[in-house]
Amino acid sequence: MTYHAKVVSGQIVLPLELRRDAGIEDGDSLVIEINPDGGLSMKTYAQVVREVQSEFRSMAKPADRNLVDELLAERRAAAARENTEIEDWRTRHTA
Repeated sequence: MTYHAKVVSGQIVLPLELRRDAGIEDGDSLVIEINPDGGLSMKTYAQVVREVQSEFRSMAKPADRNLVDELLAERRAAAARENTEIEDWRTRHTA
């Protein structure tokens, strides 16, 4: 579908049908980009957020891993090693 908009005093006036079809509501923030061919691409802020979330979701580790648990296990192991090293040092230097 093709729509026509008008620039009035530096503001773009979008037709009601376009806003309705695109899901644009009063007060929505829009992101407008210039395409390589010089045309414009317009998305709502919510659409951009969903796209970015989808990109990051595709990069995320598998859901069967709990990264918090892994981090805690690593920190506990490091603390146990440090405690062993301290005890060994005390044994060597206080005897």
